[in-house]
Amino acid sequence: MIPYPNISPEIFRIGPFAIRWYGMMYLAGFAASYLLVKYQLKEKGIVLAKDFVDSLYSYLILGLLLGARLGYVFFYDFGNYLRHPLEIFAVWHGGMSFHGGLIGSALAAFIFCRKSCVSFLQIADLLTVTAPVGLGFGRLGNFINGELYGRITDVPWAMVFPAGGPLPRHPSQLYECLLEGVLLFVILWSLRNRGLKKGGLVALFLILYGAMRFIAEFFREPDAHLGFVFGPLTMGQLLSSAMIIAGSLIVFFKRGD
Repeated sequence: MIPYPNISPEIFRIGPFAIRWYGMMYLAGFAASYLLVKYQLKEKGIVLAKDFVDSLYSYLILGLLLGARLGYVFFYDFGNYLRHPLEIFAVWHGGMSFHGGLIGSALAAFIFCRKSCVSFLQIADLLTVTAPVGLGFGRLGNFINGELYGRITDVPWAMVFPAGGPLPRHPSQLYECLLEGVLLFVILWSLRNRGLKKGGLVALFLILYGAMRFIAEFFREPDAHLGFVFGPLTMGQLLSSAMIIAGSLIVFFKRGD
């Protein structure tokens, strides 16, 4: 067993205001994505309006945060929020969904691209390549917070998480960081200039992320209030299956282009 490092979730505090690692991970993910998209535009010689990327990320940040929160509300705890609707706004109590954030940011990008008369799929491919960086940072934030920990195990690298009881568990946040963050980024980045059709990287991301998350969920403790929702499957696995289907449909409908 490996001791859990028990890092303080707060980087520093000034009076009632605290700067937390999790929030910094969000900022680092957006900053890295922004720089990588700018790099790709220059690399591919794509010329857009001067403030296009800056405005796009304003839409993306809003779409991701709203989508992540509403996704958690609808996918993971709808009954509770239906009884206590004001809790929807209590984001400091936690509760953000990746799948909801993906939907929210995709809708925001689509609206902005349509408004700007720019190809949505072309921009989506550029963004998709950078998404794993933010995912990796996010999982590190989960690890520091000691949340979304894994199931009980006796593997040599198991850890006892403060909120997970006295038994050792899989550090599933690190599994996801390596799979959905590092490995997925390496794959997508290496394929960005391989002449894939528009939307090809989006489809690949949906299929690969869906598959990686589906596997990782077998090591992750299901949400206590939700548990298993379909036989041995979790809500995360059902949503990830939907991603795989969506990515496969994009491949099917784009095959003749």
